[in-house]
Amino acid sequence: MLRSLRAAAPALAGYLLVRLAGLAFLAQLAHAKGHGVWPTLATSWDSNWYLGIAAHGYADELGTAVNANNLAFFPLYPLLVKGLAAVVPGSPASAGLLLAVGCSFVAAWGVYAVGARLHGHRTGTLLAVLWGLLPVAAVQWTGYTESLFTALCAWSLYAALTDRWVAAGLLASLAGLTRPTGIALAAAITLTGLLAARRTRCPRALAGALLAPVGWLGYVAWVGARVGRPDGYFAVQRLWKNEWDGGRATLLELRQQLVYEPRPHLFVLAVSACLVLAVVMYVLSLTDRQPLVLLVFTGAMLVVVLGSAGVYFPRARFLLPAFPLLLPLAVSLARAARDRLLVVLVSAGLLSTWLSAYMLLIWPGPP
Repeated sequence: MLRSLRAAAPALAGYLLVRLAGLAFLAQLAHAKGHGVWPTLATSWDSNWYLGIAAHGYADELGTAVNANNLAFFPLYPLLVKGLAAVVPGSPASAGLLLAVGCSFVAAWGVYAVGARLHGHRTGTLLAVLWGLLPVAAVQWTGYTESLFTALCAWSLYAALTDRWVAAGLLASLAGLTRPTGIALAAAITLTGLLAARRTRCPRALAGALLAPVGWLGYVAWVGARVGRPDGYFAVQRLWKNEWDGGRATLLELRQQLVYEPRPHLFVLAVSACLVLAVVMYVLSLTDRQPLVLLVFTGAMLVVVLGSAGVYFPRARFLLPAFPLLLPLAVSLARAARDRLLVVLVSAGLLSTWLSAYMLLIWPGPP
């Protein structure tokens, strides 16, 4: 572990640098607008839902109110916030922000480990830095679940790539307790674990495959029992207008924003661009013949996120954990000349810094 951490040190330093640059710009803009940085990062939108669960627990009935049932939010992050708040000074909101920031470094380390495993140290370093330069990367340092979820996904995928199937399954199960998209990681580990078990007759691969979906399925079953109906979790999602429709709503919204909207909102236009680029990067990942576990994970993430009929504008944030989509770009940049590499990273940094600040301080909705 220490050797791995030393090898990842340049990647973590690069990740810290780009996120500090983003935070510095956010602080300047927040000061100019008369806002505080801490409330923006720790106590806004979904952060308050998680803090409410940490403080008061979950609703015990389905109800009929739209966008009001906290059973839509998975339990691992608020449980960790509650536990951390009991042992560190400050408010639960501060504990939640500390947890997210800490998990972002664990995630960047895992992202580096996957990239370095497949293509070497330079690619792994660039992959971690690129993850920190995504257009909505500011969410990695807010009281949201993306950093925790990405950390679990990255290390689960790394465990699968190195044939540590029980660890891969356990981490995937924890990811399934963190976000609804945990089902994508569970599908990847279960499928590839079963294939590995069939090929090698390894009981550990079979165990990992069976463990992977336990967290997600367990929470869905628990919600059903809590509200007294087998489809309780899906009924909660319907109250949040978040149903899977095969991508119809996403395609209609993309057409509206890119073709018919006379003056599309800047942030929604950026989200649309991210979704289109994510599909392009998946095609490139297929042509690069990435390991099956990565292709299944990112493919399932795209199916879940793009196939949902729910709220449109958080989709770029939902895809933050799908970091293997950045591998083709990281591999290309690792082979590029230094001046070209510098231009790409600086341009990405400026775009990420500006758009992230816009998302948190100017855009009127949640990120």
